Amino acid sequence: MAAVERERRGHVEILTINRPEARNAINGEVSQAMSKAFDELAGDPDAWVVVLTGAGDKAFSAGMDLKAFASGEGGSIIGASGGFAGITQRDFPKPIIAAVNGSCLAGGCEIMLSCDLVVAVEHATFGIPEAKRGLIAGAGGLIRLPKRLPMAVALELGLTGDPIDAKRALELGLVNRVVPAEKLMDETMALATLIADNAPLAVRWTKQVMRQAADLPEEEGWKLNAEAVRIVFSSKDAMEGPVAFAEKRKPNWKGE
Repeated sequence: MAAVERERRGHVEILTINRPEARNAINGEVSQAMSKAFDELAGDPDAWVVVLTGAGDKAFSAGMDLKAFASGEGGSIIGASGGFAGITQRDFPKPIIAAVNGSCLAGGCEIMLSCDLVVAVEHATFGIPEAKRGLIAGAGGLIRLPKRLPMAVALELGLTGDPIDAKRALELGLVNRVVPAEKLMDETMALATLIADNAPLAVRWTKQVMRQAADLPEEEGWKLNAEAVRIVFSSKDAMEGPVAFAEKRKPNWKGE
């Protein structure tokens, strides 16, 4: 049984953390497998969107497997390419959608925050409870939550350690969609397919400009935007799109 299962549907790659008996906690094997998968997918011209989820219906991920950490797996858990779980410090060029199938706490929440879009089941919960254990969220939660939520809300989550439910997460804009459990993958794949139907080069540059410009002065943002326009507008896909529209057919994207 693979620690991380992989499935390809068209141009969408589905990664499933496969430790339901441990609430999909991240041990060394999972972290290294995730790292390897994302390393490969970054350079795979046929992978345009990635979906990340957990096995079962209890937890997306409980975060770091403390038993594995205590037994000496800390280096392989944290030191993987891309950081914790192979993702939290990774600059991944393609869209990642988290399909949150249950509780999404501690390091699991930080994995979710490393994704671009989130579809969650109705019983999902989100939080960084580390302060209750004398710790802090060290895999990006303290950095990313204030960018995704109002500061007062992010501080409340961090300082109290208490979670919020899926409905509240949707109201706050932390997640994109909340769906019944039985519809999670169907709804997530529908969203992934909407993205994968678009030109992959345009999608990657759209993500890059939006992500980076959010932290830049507007003047610097325009420079990044100009670079994206130069590359995308001169691409083969930029020619294919209008031709396909005029010919009333689906575009044949090349990603170049």
